Amino acid sequence: VQLVESGGGRVPAGNSLLLSCVISGINIDDYVIGWFRQGRGSEREGLACFSSLEERTEYPKSAQGRFTVTTDLSKNTVYLQISSLKNEDAAVYYCAARPRTNSFHFCRKTDFQVWGQGTRLYVSA
Repeated sequence: VQLVESGGGRVPAGNSLLLSCVISGINIDDYVIGWFRQGRGSEREGLACFSSLEERTEYPKSAQGRFTVTTDLSKNTVYLQISSLKNEDAAVYYCAARPRTNSFHFCRKTDFQVWGQGTRLYVSA
């Protein structure tokens, strides 16, 4: 199983950004895919979780409004769009996968078993 994130870099505040997570080695329908981020000195926080089979996407309250998950399942890719970038969005962004049936919780960080290496976002003034 492999998840590879890309799309980070240095982006001006106020811009939008699309991050990609290419997934291989699993049937995406059998997994929940999550997007998380970890800022410097902060805990890793959840941004969105997605299930293709359930056609379900959830965003924690703290992430509602500026984060949007989209997919291209023909490319085994899950995207995270971030709009109106702020300085506090600077972080390493990760995608992760957990088996769809391994938890009653949909988007609990500790249930995710496989993680990508992350892609770093810098937000410039």
